[in-house]
Amino acid sequence: MNRNDRAIVGFTTIGHATFHLYELAIPLFIVYWLADFDVSAAVIGAVVGGGLALVGVGAIGSGVLADKYGSARLVTASILGMGGSFVLIGLSPRIEVLALALLAWGAASSLYHPAALSLLTRGTAEQGTALAYHGAAGNVGTALGPFAAAVLLTFAPWEWVAFAFALPAVAAATLAFRFDFDETAGVDPEAESRGPSLTDGETGLAAFLAQSRHLFTGGFVVAFAIMMVHGVYSRGVISFLPEILADLPLFAPVPIGAESFEPSQYVFAGLLLLGAGGQYVGGKLTDRVRIEHALIGAYAGIVAVSLSFLPAASAGIVPMLAVCGALGAGIYMTAPIRQALLAAYSAADVRGLSFGYFYLGVYGVGAVGAALAGAVLTYASTEAFFVVFAGIAAAAVALGGLLLVRFAGVSGGRDRAADADHGDRDEPES
Repeated sequence: MNRNDRAIVGFTTIGHATFHLYELAIPLFIVYWLADFDVSAAVIGAVVGGGLALVGVGAIGSGVLADKYGSARLVTASILGMGGSFVLIGLSPRIEVLALALLAWGAASSLYHPAALSLLTRGTAEQGTALAYHGAAGNVGTALGPFAAAVLLTFAPWEWVAFAFALPAVAAATLAFRFDFDETAGVDPEAESRGPSLTDGETGLAAFLAQSRHLFTGGFVVAFAIMMVHGVYSRGVISFLPEILADLPLFAPVPIGAESFEPSQYVFAGLLLLGAGGQYVGGKLTDRVRIEHALIGAYAGIVAVSLSFLPAASAGIVPMLAVCGALGAGIYMTAPIRQALLAAYSAADVRGLSFGYFYLGVYGVGAVGAALAGAVLTYASTEAFFVVFAGIAAAAVALGGLLLVRFAGVSGGRDRAADADHGDRDEPES
């Protein structure tokens, strides 16, 4: 990577690790909120769900702002906003105040991904490698957030732990200010100038609608469908995988003195951490093979791993750990592939908006996956759970095949991330 690539990667990896550190720390506070605020799990679920919903809904606005004002300021504002919201969480004396604090967290968090991914796909020359490092940093935050929260909550009240969690944002923002880069270094100006105007001079809501209409043509429609399918799969499987692991005899609790050691929790944390390697591999693939081929292969692997989960559990601890590792790596390997795919089917000047829709699909529509998973486990069985979600992953394989066959002429056979920024790729050939 060149100097500009390295600066953008450094800037965004700090933000990505921070985002996931906060996202995965929140669930550990819930048990304390249930006791302190004396409310039901349904109320706490609604309060936390409201904050999470804003991550997806607010992503559209973030994408528009990134296209208009650039990404660097939005990413920095997101980092500081997430830290500030944890100060508000620590100051919450009532459930209503906590709800507002979590809404503030969701609004601040929603700024991050569209802005950062727009920056990575518009500003870097080695896009796939940049996305790989960015994704791996997110998995580091995913693993560290729950671990840090668990340790701190053992020794301090949850309010003080919330205050302590504001400090990583301050440190991250301080580091972020040190980076200097060109946000559009990876865009081919001649290719962009050959593309049609997306707004014809319109501004505000009219421009947003015009840009959205332009996006939702050709291959972008299929790419967006893949984002929704992935959201349903990942939200459903990751939400209930800890419970499924805890129910397996292989990971039964181990008493140690007066305490109980839960092997399943550490297996789940390790699975998330292995996702960092998966993201790196997925990013490298997008620099070496056609994006559609990488996507089809990744989801075909997820189908196979999903169907192998329970047979591996019956076969013993080693096969089970291998399948868990493959599942974690496989789910997260798709992230840079999907990001590069969306960039390939959207013009650079609306890249932020395209990633806004990306996270609306993954977080907003993907939330259906948790409800679906709960329903399958309640009314059917664990075996049915993995069959259903293997089928969902298979839908992503089919959609990838549709892109490859129906829109092969659109991408012109280009399979390098450096070519993905051409603004006319999302228009089907006549």
